[in-house]
Amino acid sequence: MKNMLLLLFTFSLLYGSCNETGKKQIGLAVINGNAQVPGDTVNQIGNNIMSIYQDSKNVYWFGSWETGIYKYDGKTIIHYTTKHGLPNNRVEEIKEDKLGNIFINTRAGLCKYDGNQIAAIPESFFANSNWTLQPDDLWFKSTKLGYVCRYDGKSVMNLKIPKSAVGEEYLAKNPNAFGPYDIYCIYKDSRGNIWFGTALLGAFRYDGQSFDWISEPDVTEMHNGPANGVRSIAEDKNGDFWFNTQYRYSVYNNQSLIKSDPASDVFYKRMESIGGLDGKKDGDLNEFLSIIKDDHDNLWIATYLNGVWKYDGEKINHYPVKVNGKNIPVFCLFEDNNGDIWLGTVENGVWKFNGESFVNTRF
Repeated sequence: MKNMLLLLFTFSLLYGSCNETGKKQIGLAVINGNAQVPGDTVNQIGNNIMSIYQDSKNVYWFGSWETGIYKYDGKTIIHYTTKHGLPNNRVEEIKEDKLGNIFINTRAGLCKYDGNQIAAIPESFFANSNWTLQPDDLWFKSTKLGYVCRYDGKSVMNLKIPKSAVGEEYLAKNPNAFGPYDIYCIYKDSRGNIWFGTALLGAFRYDGQSFDWISEPDVTEMHNGPANGVRSIAEDKNGDFWFNTQYRYSVYNNQSLIKSDPASDVFYKRMESIGGLDGKKDGDLNEFLSIIKDDHDNLWIATYLNGVWKYDGEKINHYPVKVNGKNIPVFCLFEDNNGDIWLGTVENGVWKFNGESFVNTRF
């Protein structure tokens, strides 16, 4: 477990037209507002995939840790890097707006692909008083610690994370601590509210008016060593939220708890859940890197070196992910438009679930 947390801590520190020959150039990029450069056609995607997305046109996008982004339309793989306009070759998030534009969030900032070209988006930084919430907003992790990006369709605003009592108490005791307010994940729930998972301080919800924190001991990691943090959030079929596997949090099913006491910050009910994924009370399988709910209401949970686990509300199934008989490090889960489950790995490319197991996929 210590080795896994050390590597995760290291992760957190790093973060068509036709040409004259008649060949189709897919995805031209604008570099400094000047010449357009086409992406490179390649035979396969990279090995270190940390983000996966399928857009409204059924095109797949695979973001890597260090080699840019790959676009796959079912026939051709196009590879984009900094030489094609990306601000940085580490791609952390991929999202789409209502117009079909693809937003690629890199370690060095956000850029937009409009179907023809990639262009960086200028960013501005604001105090926490500028927070607001609209249905079509896109939210991203910021390049600056203690901030989060909101794109409203016109501009990118980096908003300062509001202070929390737990966070300020921790910083008072640990003035040199590294980024306790750093955002690790962002999730929009069934009611359109936005949740943020942090490095050390747990998770909080923004509903357009207030910030509500969940700072229970199983969610926070108030220490000076390497921390997993809240790296993924999911809302299950019952409306309960998962930030860890030992407990789940009922929020919208407990209306009597929500702000029932003006003097209390409690807006949830903390309940025992499935515990360790392997059924053991004590062990390393109580933290995850990625969790998603599929169209059949199953939860899929990816652990760093223990494969993927599926929970249907009653039983748990384990799907090892191995190469040459050894567990490999995995990173992210994604369900595509067809309901297929994809898995991005740290060193072994993309895997896809075939109904029985995850299989390394080569296009």
